[in-house]
Amino acid sequence: MAVRYCALCRRSSFSGRRHLYSAAHRRRLREVLSRLQEEVAAARAAAAAAEEEDGGGGGGAAVRRYDPAEHDRRVWCPCCGSGVRRDGRRGPLALPRAALLQHLAGPEHRRETARFWREHRAEAALREQCVVPAEEYERYARALERAVAAHQRREEERIRQMAADIREAERRQRETVRAALQLQTEPEPRAGPASHGPPAAPQRDTSQDAEQPGPSGTHMGPDLNWMEPSQALTFIGHQDTEGKGNVHTGAKPPWLMEEEEEEDGSKQIGPSYEEFLKQKEKQKLKKLPPERVGANFDHTSQTGDGWLPSFGRVWNHGRRWQSRHQFRTESGEKKKKR
Repeated sequence: MAVRYCALCRRSSFSGRRHLYSAAHRRRLREVLSRLQEEVAAARAAAAAAEEEDGGGGGGAAVRRYDPAEHDRRVWCPCCGSGVRRDGRRGPLALPRAALLQHLAGPEHRRETARFWREHRAEAALREQCVVPAEEYERYARALERAVAAHQRREEERIRQMAADIREAERRQRETVRAALQLQTEPEPRAGPASHGPPAAPQRDTSQDAEQPGPSGTHMGPDLNWMEPSQALTFIGHQDTEGKGNVHTGAKPPWLMEEEEEEDGSKQIGPSYEEFLKQKEKQKLKKLPPERVGANFDHTSQTGDGWLPSFGRVWNHGRRWQSRHQFRTESGEKKKKR
């Protein structure tokens, strides 16, 4: 018996074509076709709703604002063996079910559907429920074009209305500013000549108080007429500091003063060359193993003439064998003591 692989069940069958009539294959076929029929029915319902809204002058539900999380979904087509994008896209707009309807009405999907029905022995009555007639898709496409055009007109009208509102707000703002400037530039009414009393103060120049043109809308120069001429100031003397000035005495600011350089060069910045070499040697020693022989040796200690170590008693006195016997004797004594 020939081995046959079933792509729908995803398993190999040793019963040949009899696998197509088995209960497991028929159950799997019904599940796949039921999901496809649900997607086709939803797409055809969306097309019918778009045509009805287009006939009634609406068309708002046929197009929506594009959202990647919602409109980038795909639908599995078992006839073609590939994932099909569900919603179409036209610039910033999403066209619900448009891409799926275009696929279902295409000639390639019809050929693959016929092949799928022939290979898996599906019911012939269910075939038309998995395809969309070309005439129905053409009507939907025309209604969709009209819906997109109507949506674009509404967006243009909304943008024009927003621009008109912005211009109106700017006009009201300019009128408010102009009225405020007129109130500031109008001279105050003067009182009649008085026979008694102190002389009247001279009128301040209001041209400087008016708002100067600029990005901040405030006057740029200082007001020099802030004090009345009848008032006097008390002199408290010069406030000089010892060798230093400040902003009130007219001293030079610190960032304009030249730095005084040391002529003798006594001031040294940073470590000396000898300290650098010592630090470099310390860095080299850090790379060596810490438990090496002589790691804890004090190089700064003072040694005399008898600096040679006394190991084996050979360099001090006696012969080598005497040192060996003495070492064995001492070792035996140490062992006995233990």
